[in-house]
Amino acid sequence: MPALSTRAMEPELMDDLEIRGPDLEQALNELDSINCLLGGNYVTLKAIEQILDAASSKSEYHIADLGCGSGDMMRRIRRYLDRRKVHAKLTGFDANPNVIEFAIAHTPERCRITYNSLNIFSPAFAAHKFDIITATLFFHHFTDAELIVFFKNLRRQVSTAMVINDIHRHWVAFYSIKWLTKLLSRSAMVKHDAPVSVGRAFTRSELKGILQQAGFSNYSIRWCWAFRWQVIAWF
Repeated sequence: MPALSTRAMEPELMDDLEIRGPDLEQALNELDSINCLLGGNYVTLKAIEQILDAASSKSEYHIADLGCGSGDMMRRIRRYLDRRKVHAKLTGFDANPNVIEFAIAHTPERCRITYNSLNIFSPAFAAHKFDIITATLFFHHFTDAELIVFFKNLRRQVSTAMVINDIHRHWVAFYSIKWLTKLLSRSAMVKHDAPVSVGRAFTRSELKGILQQAGFSNYSIRWCWAFRWQVIAWF
């Protein structure tokens, strides 16, 4: 068992921004299935519901999903907003252009979602403005120092709130996902990356420290099944 007392820095195969082809497509499809199976979609959608209920009503929101992957979360957000009759511009960002191509190909035009291949630390991304941003299983790819800088910069870009849906670093989560993917996955990338991602994930105190060092004082951190953190940070 790896040491889980501190965040690991072992790279994931998905960190390769040039990865493409059948291996990438298989991994994206399986990650969507795992996220759905373990209830991860609910964590983000429930947070958006809380934000919309608490925030001042707007004629249209701009909501962005960072590290959008296949676009599955964006499509689910669109369906939820349509049910609530909430008007919103939706934009998905991913630094890998091959992932963006996959998302575009798997998103019907009726979903009205724009996808953009941008590194979130780039000046081009910094030029964008949003009302709400979400990130599902994304921020664990970065160091604490990188997240503190990025969150500070977001304060100039986001008007309302940020939703973080990420993993609780815990030995039960590590072994559960290791054996689940070993038994059910056909993707070498998923089998490698799933347990590594748990090692790179967060404890409550680490999330609290990152947010506070980035200047946030109004936020909530809630534990959700299965070993997920739901963070809502208000701007």
